[in-house]
Amino acid sequence: MTPGNFQQLANFIWSVADLLRGPYRPPQYERVMLPLTVLRRFDAVLAPTKNEVLKRYNTLKDKNPQLVDRVLNDQAKDEDGIPLGFHNHSQLDFYKLKGDPDNKG
Repeated sequence: MTPGNFQQLANFIWSVADLLRGPYRPPQYERVMLPLTVLRRFDAVLAPTKNEVLKRYNTLKDKNPQLVDRVLNDQAKDEDGIPLGFHNHSQLDFYKLKGDPDNKG
């Protein structure tokens, strides 16, 4: 990562923090920023194979949960095709959550 890219990323993260300062009191937004950043990163890492994982989950959901986890952990791959060893079979992702912030849909 070049210094310019790092600074751009840091500025973006702080701009998000500035947005959160509105609805949250100062000590609260710090408790929200890191967990949401980590969850968003997981969401981005899982995105390339999300649809395949969901399809496979639908065929396996009535099976032994340990078997389902093993299969889906191998099904979820990074952008180089390497199994991640973890998965998320929820229909939700950050874009769907953003579009339905009150969870009405």
